[in-house]
Amino acid sequence: MTAPAELFDLTGRVAVVTGGSRGIGRAVAEGLARAGAHVVVASRKLAACETAAKEIEAATGGRALPVACHVGSWDDCDRLVETVYDEFGRCDVLINNAGMSPLYESLTSVTRELYDKVHAVNASGPFRLSALVGERMAAGDGGSIVNVTTAGSLRPNPSDLPYAMAKAGLNALTLGLAGSWAPKVRANLVLPGAFDTDITRTWGEQARQQAARINPMGRIGVPADMVGVCLFLASDASGYVNGAQILVDGGLFRTL
Repeated sequence: MTAPAELFDLTGRVAVVTGGSRGIGRAVAEGLARAGAHVVVASRKLAACETAAKEIEAATGGRALPVACHVGSWDDCDRLVETVYDEFGRCDVLINNAGMSPLYESLTSVTRELYDKVHAVNASGPFRLSALVGERMAAGDGGSIVNVTTAGSLRPNPSDLPYAMAKAGLNALTLGLAGSWAPKVRANLVLPGAFDTDITRTWGEQARQQAARINPMGRIGVPADMVGVCLFLASDASGYVNGAQILVDGGLFRTL
């Protein structure tokens, strides 16, 4: 029997993390690097990716490659995948984490531009990346795709409806991918609740405190809370986990 620690070892593997320069993505990228993976830090701004990559390399001693990529652009997605395979010749883990949820005054104030942008980043880009990477994973040694959505996609409200709709599409994509290239490629879904990220900081402090008060854990999540579950799904420890939907919300949505 393989030792438990070895099941989580990612030495020699390559992991791509979108939205990897800050927040949840930044924490997950470093966590995967600490487990031995070479990581690709992908985000819109190259300077932010370079800073994160240098910090990860300094902290872990592993290699971190910064790549500018706006996942809402299929051309950027294509370039990201080609860059990864040119540099490493493989991709073993894809973490589709990038997301955006702009504020708006009312549902009727949502413009077509805002709606399309939200869906491009949260659903369309992950579809393209998963299709390109998943096919190559299946032709090679296999791999793991982890999609980060939101617990709000299961119980949406009017204040972030385009975002919840797009993430619900990503939920559906994950379940479809779980059967697309199995057993060589697994696809799983992580649904965080309120986390201390750029999205919740737009709520205002009063709303954030309210979210903490109603949570059974007495707080909202922090990026480090996502590292363990993403490492589990990326590694051999979850070798028979496929099509799973894992809430990481402190128990707030436990009645679902």
